[in-house]
Parts: sequence; C-alpha cells; structure tokens
Amino acid sequence: MSITRSELSSRMSQAVVHGDTIYLAGQVGTGADVTAQTIDMLSEVDRLLASVGSSKSHILSATIWIADLAHVSDMNAVWDDWIDPANPPARACVESRLVAPEYMVEVMIIAAKA
Repeated sequence: MSITRSELSSRMSQAVVHGDTIYLAGQVGTGADVTAQTIDMLSEVDRLLASVGSSKSHILSATIWIADLAHVSDMNAVWDDWIDPANPPARACVESRLVAPEYMVEVMIIAAKA
C-alpha cells in the first residue's frame, strides 16, 4: 500500500495517507482565547481533510490536548457546533502543557477517505 505525505517540512508532514486512512499532524489555532483558537484549529482540520479527499464526517478518532481544563466547556461548545452530529468520532481530551505558552488547544485527527 502506498503512503502519500502532504505539506512536508523538515520535521513532519501535515497529512499522511496510507490506504484509506488519513493521519493529521497536531493542529493548533491562533486567537486570544480558547474559543478563537478552537475555531481556527478546526478550520485547518477541514482544509487538510478536504485536501486529501475527506471531511469531518469521516473522522474516526480525535485526540485533544487543552492547556487548562477550566476552558474545556468553551472548547466543547465550538467542537459541538462543528462536528457532524450523525458521525461523531471516538475522542479523548486531556489537560497538557502545549509546545508554546500561547497555544491553548491542539487536536490530532485520524480519518477515513471519503
């Protein structure tokens, strides 16, 4: 089975497709609060999935890291408005220090091709 990598840097690929499975690198967003960052982050997930022939309706698994669980309800409000309610993925959400202090939330996605 072939492996296709897209948006490569010297460190990683933003998307890797192996067969009918898509793996996205961890995605973060920009903005002053967790709501803005989550909106931006999920927009990037939409873009990356579309670029490899999929969509949020085909997400199998999502792992979310949030810097402060005090903001999880704000993140969940955006997530709940964004996710396809007919096709919710398996999901984990944990509190964790992220790679830089300005990031409040990060998501890593595994999806199927559409």
